Amino acid sequence: MASLAPDQIAHAPRTVRLKTLIALRWFAVIGQTITVLVVHYWLEFELPLAACLAFIALSAWLNVAMSMHFRNVQRLPPGAVAWLLAYDIAQLTVLMILTGGLENPFAFFILAPVSVAAISLPLRYTLPLGVFALATSTLIAYFYWPLPWSSAQPMEFPSLYIFATWVANLVAIVFIGSYAWQVAEEGRLMADALIATELVLAREQHLSQLDGLAAAAAHELGTPLSTIAVVAKELEHALGPDSPHTADVRLLREQAQRCREILGKLSALPSEWAPFERVKFSTLIEEVVAPHRNFGIAIDIVLPEDRDGEPVVARSPAVLYGLGNLVENAVDFAKQRVEIAVRWSEQDVAVTISDDGPGFPPEIMRRIGEPYVTSRHRPAGEAEESGLGLGFFIAKTLLERSGAGLAFLNRQPPARGAVVHVRWSRGDFEVSEAPRAT
Repeated sequence: MASLAPDQIAHAPRTVRLKTLIALRWFAVIGQTITVLVVHYWLEFELPLAACLAFIALSAWLNVAMSMHFRNVQRLPPGAVAWLLAYDIAQLTVLMILTGGLENPFAFFILAPVSVAAISLPLRYTLPLGVFALATSTLIAYFYWPLPWSSAQPMEFPSLYIFATWVANLVAIVFIGSYAWQVAEEGRLMADALIATELVLAREQHLSQLDGLAAAAAHELGTPLSTIAVVAKELEHALGPDSPHTADVRLLREQAQRCREILGKLSALPSEWAPFERVKFSTLIEEVVAPHRNFGIAIDIVLPEDRDGEPVVARSPAVLYGLGNLVENAVDFAKQRVEIAVRWSEQDVAVTISDDGPGFPPEIMRRIGEPYVTSRHRPAGEAEESGLGLGFFIAKTLLERSGAGLAFLNRQPPARGAVVHVRWSRGDFEVSEAPRAT
């Protein structure tokens, strides 16, 4: 089966909507304003109110400026988002310096911009922002405007407590930032893999639909070509053998006949004016296996001795591509032989693909079928081919969409090799009508 190049896959975007950034900053501006005013007027803490409100107003002004400047922009590039998040960290740092440093219970909010970056930006932007947040947390641990606690109950925080709070902030930034980035990265990889799967399925559907288009073209063009052939024959008789145009008319008639023969071959393609024709299950398996023969690996198809009751199935691109990927993988890693055992019963239809290669490594058996997991190592002496690691994921996704259940295992020792078992419920997989004779 054809593989996808990395540049053919549209990757999930790693950025933030401008509307989201503006909404979050307005939320921060409102929250900071309310907090400063409540602490100053209700709790009667003597804060540098003018300076605090000035830096909060700066964030509000930045929001207005962004809304006006990027009026027609839906998403900002990662670099611009990183600079805006760096400003948020700096603004929070200044507010913490003015309001008690790490003594301020809101100091952990410096973690918020780092989390947004970890979720939405590539690692090359997230790491500098994380380092910047670590540096600012260190700064507010030692340089800050002390909070004027009540004179009746003065608060003296020991140095050990400040140090422990600083360590907790650093650990939170590193741990939560790393955790958020890992979760978001797995989500992005899954999204990229699903995009690749949709691309593969769309290609296979397009190829399958060409059969129906070819039959339609043969049907529609048959009548005018017949008319051309009849008129050309009449002209040839009317002109006679001595006319200088006889040879041209004969050539026209011969070319029209050639077009009819080509269209006759196209119309012989199995099609019922639908994307997928119906075939016997053994025929479908042979079609899957055919492109992988003559590569030095023997491929044996084992069918039941009793061929009565063989299911008739739809020639689905999802099944063709999914099984084709599994067969291709078996051929790539087999040493001498691949066996494809086919069976059916009144309840189910199953295919078992096994090879005599190295098998699946035990450490990734549970992860087989996830995107970007390289499933096996090639036998010694063979060149390692680069790939996206999407083969099993695409095969598993497409086959599961067709209603199949998959199981991956290794042969029992002393035998070696991998085994892939694919099973469908016969009632869901089989179609009721037999393929139409052409």
